[in-house]
Amino acid sequence: MATLAAHLNLWLLGLLIPFNLFLWWKKESYWMIAALVIISFPTVFYTSQILQHREQPIPKETILTWTDDYTINGTKLRGFAKLENGSKVYAVLTFQSQKEKEKYEQVSLSGVIFHVKGELVKPTLPAHQYAFSMENYITSHGAQGIYEIDQTSYVNREHSIAARLAQQRFTVKKHIENTFPKSLVAEAQALIIGEQENVDQDLNRAYQKLGITHLFAISGLHVALVSILIYELFLRLHIRREHATFIIMMALPIYACIAGGAPSVWRSVLVVEMVMLSKLWSSKLSIDDALALSFIGLVLYQPSIIFQIGFQLSYLATVALIYSGTILQSTSNTILQSLYITTVCQLLVYPLLIYHFFEVSLSSFLANIIFVPLFSFIILPINIVLFILTLLFQPIAQLLFFVYEPFRVLITKVIMWLQTIPYQMWVTGRPSVIICSIAFIGVLVAFVCFEKKQYKRAICCILMPAIVIHIAPSFHRDVRITFLNVGQGDSIIIESPYRKNVYVVDTGGLLRFNQDQWKQSKHEYEVGRRIVVPYLKGRGIRVVNKLMLTHADADHIEGAEEVLEEIQVKEIHISPNSWEKSVMYDLIELVKKERIPFKEKMAGEKWREGDVYFEYLSPIDTHYEGNNDSLVLLFKYGSFKLLLTGDLEEEGELRLVKNNARSLEHLTILKAGHHGSKTSSSEPFLKTTKPLLTIFSTGLNNRYGHPNKEIVERYNNLKLPTLNTAEVGSIEVTVTKNQWDIITTLQLIEMKKALSN
Repeated sequence: MATLAAHLNLWLLGLLIPFNLFLWWKKESYWMIAALVIISFPTVFYTSQILQHREQPIPKETILTWTDDYTINGTKLRGFAKLENGSKVYAVLTFQSQKEKEKYEQVSLSGVIFHVKGELVKPTLPAHQYAFSMENYITSHGAQGIYEIDQTSYVNREHSIAARLAQQRFTVKKHIENTFPKSLVAEAQALIIGEQENVDQDLNRAYQKLGITHLFAISGLHVALVSILIYELFLRLHIRREHATFIIMMALPIYACIAGGAPSVWRSVLVVEMVMLSKLWSSKLSIDDALALSFIGLVLYQPSIIFQIGFQLSYLATVALIYSGTILQSTSNTILQSLYITTVCQLLVYPLLIYHFFEVSLSSFLANIIFVPLFSFIILPINIVLFILTLLFQPIAQLLFFVYEPFRVLITKVIMWLQTIPYQMWVTGRPSVIICSIAFIGVLVAFVCFEKKQYKRAICCILMPAIVIHIAPSFHRDVRITFLNVGQGDSIIIESPYRKNVYVVDTGGLLRFNQDQWKQSKHEYEVGRRIVVPYLKGRGIRVVNKLMLTHADADHIEGAEEVLEEIQVKEIHISPNSWEKSVMYDLIELVKKERIPFKEKMAGEKWREGDVYFEYLSPIDTHYEGNNDSLVLLFKYGSFKLLLTGDLEEEGELRLVKNNARSLEHLTILKAGHHGSKTSSSEPFLKTTKPLLTIFSTGLNNRYGHPNKEIVERYNNLKLPTLNTAEVGSIEVTVTKNQWDIITTLQLIEMKKALSN
């Protein structure tokens, strides 16, 4: 609590009052209560000093030492590094040639010292409030900011223990790449050294849907299994138990470093180390005390670790297991015990999962019963044995690969099939902190009721908060319109009152250009999966009633496939004959497979939903020629009027004015055509529409120079206000019959910072 108070707001220390009252009610020692209060204040001071140190200026020319936490992808080397003044930064180096990239790929950079020139830059805005935040990521790793390197020259290499262990980890990584079959490399690297860089994205999503992602990462269970295997091996070699225990204690921290040092690994290692030490000293340290001490130690070492999701989930799941002993021991049936373990962990962490990821796997309760034993007692040991054999007896390893690879490929096929079963994910949206807290309390009370065999009460304590979480996203009487910051593209989401219907107009996308092989990223950036889908799920949107694709340009429709894969879509609207364009081929195949109605729409199509009115104003013919045949949507709610123009250019705008002059008068909001290009936003069109606000949907520093300077000047001359998603992030508009309000991602971030100061 003291660490959180130092990071967020000192008023959080006030929560110590009810907590201490609870301890007093539980008749805990007065010394313990006093110690808790006394220790909190030095902790706040200590953490505040660390945070202040991060605010010191970073010189443009300095000495930089890379840590083990870095990646090389495409033309970029990115990762955390330490500077000579003690600061930690997220460093970025852009390769100028393939030869330079290959030079960096051949060696471990951990502990390598460079003289660099560069500058500290601010992280870009998150696309929206539910999207990945680079600033939060950097903060949670105790770093100061992004340091963009312009020039670099090699100085030396550290000879520390950490650097040597990182070198060994790199050696193991390369050894696996060179000796394992290609289909098994990613799995072996993930299970043996915690390296997930090469994990296939589709397979990783399948693990998420089944709720078994934790099996593909090194966790406490992995550490325990490795410890047991080594311990039993030593005993078989007639090594004394005391010596075996001492060797394991020495080996576990080394293994934690080689395994990547994830919070879950260090948590498990520290707990095992402390319990073993207590036994050597003929004293007994309980598991929960060891867990608490490990938590305190990690937070003191790196205070910002409390914001890492892996750290939070790891400790919460462990607490669930430790304090549910009565439930877990209530049956001797192995299958039931597995079900209880999974249920206890999933229930206690689900409020945290939905707060961070806006969804939770319902199939995980059954999937873990099958896959936890499979991964823990078959796949993990096999990978360890195969790795050892590739070091000692390569021919035997190849023979075992011949047997194991088809078996593992079969398991992957089964997993990919299982993840296609519908309704596995419960999309909740992001509940408020209060609702999440109520859900936590409900689960805790349910556990107590279960121990007392009050099963109906236990079920009610779990279901009541879950029902509130499920229906809460629909509790709004207004219309909500969001202009998503999808970079150089368009995506607009319209939610009707009480969310009776949801409309998505375009899904963003990237215009991809041919690049040299070495410049290409290992995983293509998918706008739909990274920006549009997280927003829909963050808002708790499970169904899209109409997906409107204005025209066949990649920056408007490429993300549609990811939306269809993750969200139920009832109907798709397109401009007539735009489906003939090659960019639509993959989407058409997916639509046919999912049997989603695919409708061509033209000017004159209109419908009403209560007081909400929709009408298509363009195109007027079935001959698709491009931008000027974009679907143009007019939206009305009370006195509010919105016009969405796709990539409409001057010719199309003038046609709109000619055919719909009265409908276009006095717009409230205009989504500027073609991202504010020079060929759009014509003066006659603007003088007719006179929008109170115009929104440009563009990418930051885009290659096209959108919005065009002349166009921006035209809006200024006509005294028409504008906003640009590249500058302020996503723009959310709340509309009632009498008024409308807007809030941007930039404003939300500034509000959060103001509250924490």
